[in-house]
Amino acid sequence: MTVPQALHDLVDHPFELLVAKWNWESSLFSSSLRALVFLCANLSAGWGAATGAMAAEFLYRGVSAGFYGAITQALRDAEPPWAAALVAMVLLPAVSHSIEFAVHILRGTPKMVTSVIASVCFTAVSTLFNLYAMRRGALVIGHGCNTVTGDLRRMPRLICGFLTEGPLALARLVRTSIAQAKTGGRNGAARLERRQYS
Repeated sequence: MTVPQALHDLVDHPFELLVAKWNWESSLFSSSLRALVFLCANLSAGWGAATGAMAAEFLYRGVSAGFYGAITQALRDAEPPWAAALVAMVLLPAVSHSIEFAVHILRGTPKMVTSVIASVCFTAVSTLFNLYAMRRGALVIGHGCNTVTGDLRRMPRLICGFLTEGPLALARLVRTSIAQAKTGGRNGAARLERRQYS
């Protein structure tokens, strides 16, 4: 399935892909971690402001993160993987942080810029990690999914794999480029030699 097909399916079947597959694991993990981000970002404004920002983020993400997790899950089988990651990195943050910004403006979160920047950075990493984990069958809701306990047991291995994925891909790219340069150099020398003898 291509990325445009995955997005088309989301538009054509919103109930089956967004509501029925509302990802409660994403909701639980995202709302808990982001609430801590907002708590820490607003501590300098006082304990009351920090806990208020934390509660607002927990409630907002408690509802919305399940839908964002469902969108990420819909993109997990889309090919090529880099295109699915790019769409997830652009589409989800654009929607989620626009709403998040409005929620915190309405409630008067004091350290708004710090909070949202921290949240955007968290989104960049967590979206890529969720996509990586979902492609490997973790954090998935619906048919064939694991239990939360099973997903948590796999977490250390998934985190290690995620952290090494970028460097390993870069090493493969460098090896391929070097091999192509060597092959191209040998082919060029052979062509030059043929010209000299013809």
